[in-house]
Amino acid sequence: MIEMLGDLLAGIFGLIRKGDLTQASENLERIYYDLLKEDASFFRLIPKEDLTHKLLDEHNYTNGHLEIVAELFNAEAELELAKGNMAGAMEYSEKSLLLFEFIDLEQKTLSMERLDKMTAIRDRISGLRE
Repeated sequence: MIEMLGDLLAGIFGLIRKGDLTQASENLERIYYDLLKEDASFFRLIPKEDLTHKLLDEHNYTNGHLEIVAELFNAEAELELAKGNMAGAMEYSEKSLLLFEFIDLEQKTLSMERLDKMTAIRDRISGLRE
């Protein structure tokens, strides 16, 4: 499922680069529902502080689900950045990083790809704070 998500996200990042932000947003909305069976707004409304608790304990999500949400939040951050919404980009970046860090602590295997994403997200957050 993660590989399929990677292909879908590559398409979304391509749309963002082309400036087709409406289509990128619509595709993201569809992916949330197709993969997680919830609307994107469900995830957006969960406060950062409650994110892992609500998803794991209250909704019985797995670390695999959390990784999907982290990837989608990362894409959302890029989309908000492209729209010029720095506050939205910051919020999604922080949520994505929080989930990736949680997964990194929980997983027993090293993922260089995940570490690279976490570094890129930290760099984005630093840039947004300046």
